[in-house]
Amino acid sequence: MSLYDDAVLVLKGYEEQAELRQVYLEHLETHPDGMWKACRDGHVTASSLVIDPVRGQVLLTLHKKLRMWLQTGGHCEPADETLAAAALREGAEESGIAGLTLLPGGPVRLDRHLTPCAWHLDVQYAAVAPPGSLEVISDESLDLRWFAYHEVADVADDSVVRLLEATRARL
Repeated sequence: MSLYDDAVLVLKGYEEQAELRQVYLEHLETHPDGMWKACRDGHVTASSLVIDPVRGQVLLTLHKKLRMWLQTGGHCEPADETLAAAALREGAEESGIAGLTLLPGGPVRLDRHLTPCAWHLDVQYAAVAPPGSLEVISDESLDLRWFAYHEVADVADDSVVRLLEATRARL
């Protein structure tokens, strides 16, 4: 199965945000290249909110280009076999944490937002960090920091706050 096929199946199985989910599915239907950064009309991306539920914290990255505190994530790559794998890869690359595990149940949210390269149709997961994990700043980040749940609204935009709320509800 291709990454494109996996994305369609994941989106069809996602039961929340029906209107936005349909936008994603229609985009993929009309853009066979809609998984890739080269698709200038927009592309599906995968992200993961790295959490430590024991300490009640989330790991956010200060994105180098956007200069915003965000969850880890980004463009899908040809080696990604599934959206979940892409989200885990991005989480590990941008956090430096090995052994992340996705919360069961598939994506936590969808979020469509305009970036300098194109519209991102982000499929958002939540990833649990193993106990005692140490983060390592990647080349894509200016900073990487753990925030208590109640601090996120003070540093991040509404999309990250909504992702955290949905993640906490799933926990």
